[in-house]
Amino acid sequence: MIKRRAVLASGAYGVLAASGLSRATAATGFRVPAEEALHERTFMQWPVSPAVYRDQIFLQMVQQTIADVANAISEFEPVTMLAAREYHAMARRMLSASVDLLDVPTEDLWCRDAGPIVAINETGQRAVVQIQFNGWGRKQVHHHDSQVARRVAEHFSLPLLPTGLHGEAGGVDQDGHGLLIAHESSWLTESRNPAMDRDEVAQRLLEAYGADRIIWSDGVWGEDITDYHIDSLARFTGPGRVLINLPDDPDMTDPFHLAALDTHDRLVEAGLDVEVIPEPTIRRIDAFDFVASYANYYVCNGAVIAAQFGDVETDRIAQDALARHYPSREIISLNVDPLGELGGGIHCATQQMPAV
Repeated sequence: MIKRRAVLASGAYGVLAASGLSRATAATGFRVPAEEALHERTFMQWPVSPAVYRDQIFLQMVQQTIADVANAISEFEPVTMLAAREYHAMARRMLSASVDLLDVPTEDLWCRDAGPIVAINETGQRAVVQIQFNGWGRKQVHHHDSQVARRVAEHFSLPLLPTGLHGEAGGVDQDGHGLLIAHESSWLTESRNPAMDRDEVAQRLLEAYGADRIIWSDGVWGEDITDYHIDSLARFTGPGRVLINLPDDPDMTDPFHLAALDTHDRLVEAGLDVEVIPEPTIRRIDAFDFVASYANYYVCNGAVIAAQFGDVETDRIAQDALARHYPSREIISLNVDPLGELGGGIHCATQQMPAV
């Protein structure tokens, strides 16, 4: 298997306001609603690629974990699992009857990054905003995954709105009210957007989401496959309100700890309401490249689907924080350790279609 955190061998800060017309959304009035807005469905992807998962036993564990997440979400809203038809029978054995299967070929499970970013306008029309997935900068096979968003758009007869960006939706978070946060390291790489500077990337992201302001921090360059996606660190829970996952005892030699502290400071400096959830210290999986992110949760209709890692104290703190931030939703905590072993989480595996 290819681990997202350990795939490689081995602060600038800014706020930008939008201006001008958009290639993707502003000119046509489309915007991406906040994740907590009402959904029509959740999209997920079925992992199958032997080029990614060389250990078939581990692949089965990952597939069961994806099924567990899909089944949990399907108690609250429809779920559409994307998979080539040849894998439907296998997937159906693990999936609830309430989960639909759609014949869209996939390699891996990361629907947040490869799946459709669905925007909506004031008249209730929807469109897919096209941030082109290229395997996190050509680090992983993506023959099918790079086409997932386009194929979903075609299936649902949605227009495809180009942004000119290569990247992943997990590399940016938004409050649905005009504000984005992102790490530069996930966007300004030679393998994603080599001809663009930060201002150009920012402008295109603002246009893509129908937003007007972005807060940047450095992130971590070249240490994991995502180049430190923001959605494993900090998430909006409402307008100007953020939950961030930080270590209680930071290792000042760990680039991820240093970047996380920097991002926290930048968000506070920008005037956001920031609440810290401690990282778990006692985990079922004790490995350097295991991603134990409470921030990588998913908000669906009526529930928040979140991870628990076996640390009784921090699991409870995280669940209590999510309950405060999402008081009208049930908090469902799942063991998704195989996703953490891959360097991701529940949010990484999901992508919403907003309701009209």
